[in-house]
Amino acid sequence: MDLTPEDLTPDRFEELVADALDGLPDWVHQRLENVDVVVAERPPPGQPTLLGLYEGIPLTRRGSNYFGVLPDRITLFRSSISRGVRTEAQLRARIRHTVVHEIAHFFGISDERLIELDRY
Repeated sequence: MDLTPEDLTPDRFEELVADALDGLPDWVHQRLENVDVVVAERPPPGQPTLLGLYEGIPLTRRGSNYFGVLPDRITLFRSSISRGVRTEAQLRARIRHTVVHEIAHFFGISDERLIELDRY
């Protein structure tokens, strides 16, 4: 069944993001410290195809003096993720892929390494 504009409300999108986060393995939840996940309507100017963005200090770069810092942020861009999606199953899959991709950056995995891993 095709999605309608009414199906793609901001609230419904956030519910699907919460589902994707809830579906992550326990070991990921145990390590996700000091990270906020937010939804923005659109990506930054000049980056219309950006699905998500990780901003912060990856776990691999946090030393013993890591304390008192603002939370890292994972931003998911609703308009980009929703573009071209026809079914809720496709939308769920794209949200999950984006969440996993951005959390991989939190764990210190680069885009280049993610591309390598995606080939297998």
